[in-house]
Amino acid sequence: MSGGSGAVLDRRGFVAASSAYALAALGLPDPDAVLRRVRLKSGDKVHVGRGEVAAIRQMTKSLGDAAAELGGGHARHLAVRYLHDDVAPWLDGTWSEAVGRDLFAATAQLVHLAGWMAQDEGNQDAAQQYYAHSFRLASEAGDAELAATALRGLAVQAIDLGFRPTAVRIAEECVDQAKALNAPRALAYYQATLANAAALDGDRRTATAALSASQTAIERATDAPGESWASHYSIGRWAHESGMILAQLGDHTAAQDHLHHALDIHGLDRRRTRAIVLADLGTVRLRQDDVDGALASWNEFLDCADGIRSVKVQDAVSDLRARLYRLRHVPGVEELDERASTLG
Repeated sequence: MSGGSGAVLDRRGFVAASSAYALAALGLPDPDAVLRRVRLKSGDKVHVGRGEVAAIRQMTKSLGDAAAELGGGHARHLAVRYLHDDVAPWLDGTWSEAVGRDLFAATAQLVHLAGWMAQDEGNQDAAQQYYAHSFRLASEAGDAELAATALRGLAVQAIDLGFRPTAVRIAEECVDQAKALNAPRALAYYQATLANAAALDGDRRTATAALSASQTAIERATDAPGESWASHYSIGRWAHESGMILAQLGDHTAAQDHLHHALDIHGLDRRRTRAIVLADLGTVRLRQDDVDGALASWNEFLDCADGIRSVKVQDAVSDLRARLYRLRHVPGVEELDERASTLG
């Protein structure tokens, strides 16, 4: 979608009409569904083993790395084509129960990635469908972490589009799905999502409690990430998200400290992520009347943003240009706006 007002209205209209669909995804499928599928498998179908599962995981990692660096708009068609041309026949093949559960879990990750890519390029309809399908696949595989991560995708979509009760409801279910996990990064990821949704909804008490739980969890995390999507939630990414939650709650000093922590202490190795943090830091600095600091952050943001195909980056450029208008008489603003205009 384009970044114009019509596109924004289309996106909001979509979620307004189908937030019930997102909530309906919370209905868990039969946990014995994979075993039942094994019993039903027969006929001349491809046999699937560990090699195919490993191939899906490797492809998901490669495509995910590219999307994290350059935005979801760059390679989604490759993920979708691989999903339909290669993975779909494997799902319809023959496999043992153990391989079947791993196959469904690996496919849930790939489908989730396709959803994230669709959301990042502005296709909210496709994103919601993919997240819900990822949730069903993960639940059928019996993987609580992947199921919770899919729900988080739906919750973040509702957060981004301003649908507060839906966002809080799905974020609460996401946390509930993960309550038995011993995975600090994942738990921090989900609690931060709930804090974000509650802050948007004006529920300071819930937001503060969830943010505290998220911090406790991330501080218990080891340095080495695991294989799942949630396990790559680093302390740098946590610092960014928690900083923006604090800004939503009105604590801009703490917010700026967290954003500095994300950028300077933990680096953030993905260009797309770093660009978004720099844009956010500029906004937080402006709210503290630090105009020079805001302009410096926004100049760095534009350095990072060039070539990234992400609706979040596009939205950040649009927000930046809107904020620059009232600063138009400040030295350097005209040049910054001209730079931003080439990306908007």
